[in-house]
Amino acid sequence: MAEVFTAACVQVNAGEDMDDNIAHACALARRARDAGADFIAMPENVAMMTWGADNVRARAFDEDSHPALAAFRALAQETEAWILAGTLAVAVGDKVANRSILISPQGTVTARYDKIHMFDVDLGGGESYRESATFAPGAAAVLAELPWGKLGMSVCYDLRFPHLYRTLARRGADFFAVPAAFTQVTGQAHWHVLQRARAIENGCYVIAPAQCGVHVNDRRTYGHSLIVSPWGEVLGDGGVDPGFIVVPIDPGQITEARRKIPSLRHDRPF
Repeated sequence: MAEVFTAACVQVNAGEDMDDNIAHACALARRARDAGADFIAMPENVAMMTWGADNVRARAFDEDSHPALAAFRALAQETEAWILAGTLAVAVGDKVANRSILISPQGTVTARYDKIHMFDVDLGGGESYRESATFAPGAAAVLAELPWGKLGMSVCYDLRFPHLYRTLARRGADFFAVPAAFTQVTGQAHWHVLQRARAIENGCYVIAPAQCGVHVNDRRTYGHSLIVSPWGEVLGDGGVDPGFIVVPIDPGQITEARRKIPSLRHDRPF
């Protein structure tokens, strides 16, 4: 198993000014790198939090011309760190992919994952979301190679679909990335317990950077970026304000957790 490394979650309060959002995310990532981070994860919609299908489409770019991706690739080269660009709005036909992109220290895109599960919900009190009206869902699970092990990629609402994480773990995932913009309502109720459950069920680290605060159209996100151990311990919690957390990650703890409870080997058809 690989050596210990340091992971960071960057937590932001993104608005509609993409240049400003990119600048803030990059500044926090640089601080995380100065604090020792080798792998820096950013949240869902890190470059833009807007409201309405037309606004999302108008602010989406092809991947090759996306200004946020260009900035984050340059950031990876500058800091010589691995960067997870939480998600970016990438134009695909008449819809948009909510795409998570992994970037090497050389600035190369090494993996991309399009959010599979669409957040189509009615939370009460007039709070409703229909991601499927704007976004094209992905259709493939993605395992990415890091120097320290395999990263299972996911986004936000995917967290409620444990079979995705089980599949990733059984295919070799050591860490799960869960960049998110969890709502205040659902975050208070479910965020911590779901992240801990995915870690415990699979003996994996969970690295979950989050949006926080109040956004356009009074949308409220929960914050509390988390890093969770394979035993379910919360190793870092970002609280409710923009900032970052850094946590040492010991891949040996994955082996130890799975040795104690080898549930990945105990799955049975039924």
